[in-house]
Amino acid sequence: MKHFLSVAGLFVMMTAMVACGEEDAASGSEGENSDEKVELTYWYAWGDKIGENNENLVEMFNESQDDIHVTAEYQGTYDELHAKTQAAFAAGDAPEVTQNEIASIGVFAKSGMTEDLTPFVEEDDINMDDFNPGLMGNSYVDEKLYGLPYLRSTPILYLNTTMLEEKGLDPSGPETWDEFEEYAEELTEEDTTVGASMPINIWMYEGFVAQGNGQMIADDGESVTFNEEAGVEALDFLQGLYKTGSIKIPTGDEAGDVAKQDFINQHSGMHFSSTADLSYFMEMADEQGFELDTAFMPANETYGVPTGGANLVMTSELEEEKQEAAWEFIKWMTSTEQTAYASEFTGYLPSRLSAIETDKIQSLYEEQPQFKVAVDQLEYARPRPMEEAYPEISDVLSDELNRAILEEDLSSQEALDGAADKANSLLQ
Repeated sequence: MKHFLSVAGLFVMMTAMVACGEEDAASGSEGENSDEKVELTYWYAWGDKIGENNENLVEMFNESQDDIHVTAEYQGTYDELHAKTQAAFAAGDAPEVTQNEIASIGVFAKSGMTEDLTPFVEEDDINMDDFNPGLMGNSYVDEKLYGLPYLRSTPILYLNTTMLEEKGLDPSGPETWDEFEEYAEELTEEDTTVGASMPINIWMYEGFVAQGNGQMIADDGESVTFNEEAGVEALDFLQGLYKTGSIKIPTGDEAGDVAKQDFINQHSGMHFSSTADLSYFMEMADEQGFELDTAFMPANETYGVPTGGANLVMTSELEEEKQEAAWEFIKWMTSTEQTAYASEFTGYLPSRLSAIETDKIQSLYEEQPQFKVAVDQLEYARPRPMEEAYPEISDVLSDELNRAILEEDLSSQEALDGAADKANSLLQ
């Protein structure tokens, strides 16, 4: 009996010790969790210098504080990034922070996939006037803020000034469509060089339409307007250059890369592309042994240019701890110092006015004035359409633009009217 009681007592003691141990372990686990960093995933688009910039900034953020750890993950092009984000959100596994190409801000916001940042901005008293007004047109949806400008761009005209000077052309470049046509014809040499190279894409076309004081979609969002006078004139202009052989317009999935390589290899003297390519083109120009400069997209009735690039967004349905951490990361990435760093590193626009005034950016503009052109061009910037159907409309219009370039018997008006019929159905 004593033996039994001893064993029983030992059992009770052991049970109590185990219970205490489990309680201590649970308490310890909570303590450890409170000390652990909040883990965030950040998805971004594009590689090369742009990807390197994203990885660098994330590493800098992780080293700047002890509460949050961000893992940066490359997801391809904007289209690929958007498709993966939508799929991940549907599966309940979306990244906490990602990029929205600016024309897609409305699509993601209205579908409930991204968080309204207005309360966070108001709580931290962020000076929204410090963000360049020319870049804010694609940040708001229904008067709520869904993204902060991050890596933002406009198309600009790249110039091989070595070739221009050899032809006796002003190396500052053409200022109007008429001058651009003259430059392109002068630079063209049969079987060796064309005046300019560019892909046919909607973003560039938006710029040409804006230069005729036109727009892509009516103010009420119920019909497209790209088949009106300004849109037809823009496509006529490109068709005319293509038919004379003074501009190369590659088509297909690799069109952008082909047009870039023609410029880099000095098979074209001018090239329309994003300011985001500036650092890359400057490196390539140095390797290939020619001088590079940049200029506004030429004016028709006026200067006009769309903005592009990405805003940083927070995905919705996050628990409070993740929300606060995601906001801290977005706020840090879009602050003055980081904005200046990204602009200098890539050629993207400094989205904050205070970043333009930093010693880093002022020194950059003094040493390499090519970087300042896109900032000056923002005076004529237009926001991109944000209707939910616009991605589909862009695909329809892109097909018709390519047909108009490749099919000699297809007029600009016919091509654009065909695209408009399909686009208006999508808007309805």
